[in-house]
Amino acid sequence: MVTRTRRPRSVTEQYQEAVASYVAAGGEESVQRVITAVNSLSRKLDQWYTRQLADLDLSQGEWSVIAVLATADGKPVTPTRLADASNVAASSMTHRLDKMTERGLVRRSPDPGNRTRVLVELTTAGWELFEAAVREANVVESDILAGLSRPERDQLAALLEVVISGLDTIETT
Repeated sequence: MVTRTRRPRSVTEQYQEAVASYVAAGGEESVQRVITAVNSLSRKLDQWYTRQLADLDLSQGEWSVIAVLATADGKPVTPTRLADASNVAASSMTHRLDKMTERGLVRRSPDPGNRTRVLVELTTAGWELFEAAVREANVVESDILAGLSRPERDQLAALLEVVISGLDTIETT
């Protein structure tokens, strides 16, 4: 008896099957193509980013702290804001910040304007880790978009920005 090993479905095949299922269930094809493509891309990128963070010895939660601090215009951030941005309880954030402080990635200091508050900022090591992660991610992200010309990437970005701005309208209604 010959046993055949089924070839894993390609990303394209998985996408096409998913779109066909949603359309068969009554979804509009153009909408399902866009949403399924965005979800597929997001899932694949999340898998890659998870592997990249493991290679950098970072958890997803630690990365969220580093990313918030790195994009805060160089201003320190409160642990409460970090907890909100990471969608975790304040106690979990305190534990995370303890570990990150021990590793030399962040620094906590009293808020000079409010002695009851603590401010968090990246250390030099934290900034270096952020920059290394961004450089590594850029290589993969560039490869993913390699099939598009610069004008096509600009057009795709502009279209996605329109969709994102529409999210604000939906969330406020």
